[in-house]
Amino acid sequence: MILVYGLGRSGLGVLRFLRKRGLPACFYDDRPKEMEVQEALNLGFTPDWNLEGDYPEVVAAPGVPLSHPHLEALKARGALILGEAELAYRLSPAPIIGITGTAGKTSTTLFTAHLLRGQGLKALEGGNVDPPLVSVVDEAEVAVAELSSFQLERIHVFRPRVAVLLNLGVDHLDRHGSVEAYHQAKLNLLKNLTPEDALVYNEGDPKVRQAALASPARLYPFTPGNSPRETNLRAALEATRAYLELLGRPLNTDLLQESLKTLPSPPHRFQIFARKGEVVFIDDSIATRTPSVAAALEAAPAPIAWILGGEDKGADLEALRPLLSRVRVVLAIGRDGPKMAEALGGGVEVVVLPQTDGRAALRQAVAEALKRLERGSVLLAPLAASFDQFRDYQDRAQAFREAVYALGGEPWIPSSS
Repeated sequence: MILVYGLGRSGLGVLRFLRKRGLPACFYDDRPKEMEVQEALNLGFTPDWNLEGDYPEVVAAPGVPLSHPHLEALKARGALILGEAELAYRLSPAPIIGITGTAGKTSTTLFTAHLLRGQGLKALEGGNVDPPLVSVVDEAEVAVAELSSFQLERIHVFRPRVAVLLNLGVDHLDRHGSVEAYHQAKLNLLKNLTPEDALVYNEGDPKVRQAALASPARLYPFTPGNSPRETNLRAALEATRAYLELLGRPLNTDLLQESLKTLPSPPHRFQIFARKGEVVFIDDSIATRTPSVAAALEAAPAPIAWILGGEDKGADLEALRPLLSRVRVVLAIGRDGPKMAEALGGGVEVVVLPQTDGRAALRQAVAEALKRLERGSVLLAPLAASFDQFRDYQDRAQAFREAVYALGGEPWIPSSS
């Protein structure tokens, strides 16, 4: 009997995956939501609210730390803690391309699946990007999986046919405790590779290069481009080429050129989506790391009303101080927003939005921004995780957009000409 620990997007996906196979399981959630529990019950599974069952395996949602007391207790009773990627690998025959890195995972995943579809393969993306990997792996000729450190810290025999390692920076120190532990979780992607597999890696990152050169896999290096999008596309091109070569197929360059004309643009990444008068609104909800936020602060039209905060992941604020001259006001939301704004130092106005409800906080943030700006931009670049007030960064982005439209913002996309 398997225990699925944590419902939500991942856990419910796992339950559907198990039901399709007729495998029994129980479920548990620390903060059960009525609709999610009802769906789990409708799928035919039963809860174990007291965690009394004897479980050889526990599929834990990525949002649940391995150090959680319940997981520690289950492990002490003999349970193997695994994640969605491990389960998909074990129970589905579809080959997997696994993609990780501190930055660029989503774009590279979407680009790779898009390019492979252009070559005539039924490639489907999933994992950390919607939908869950278990929701697509059975339907795919090849599954392209975006894998976070949270997912990779709970794999055991998982072995992608192509592994893509983009970069190793600083993130999630609140969860992993140290940069070394965070990097080790990322490098789990490589640990089961064989000479029959391929490893696409960024040779411009010394830590990535060192790890790659120690791997027995076939190596496919790429060099960073002049922009994140170009870098991610180079990685996706190498991943596409590597997988086709594993199949014994050459890359069709004519089809590739057609695919490059229709590359997807991942949502919630510095998207200017609305304006009110001479003020534009920018959704960069995915910007939870210092380099991403720095790029957003450099690119957003000044003066900027910067919406900051959520669950601090150990962000480095020092590098952002030189950019505060472009900021008119910092609007601090969420659990750690006020603390983060204070750590930035003086020199810019800070407005603390104490609302515990995230949607109310964002609506107030937009209202405060519009009081202060006649031109410029309102930028959601939170530098923090969303889970204190939202389901995920997408839910946070949607709440921001709802607030903007409710307060008079009109849908608008700047001309590319």
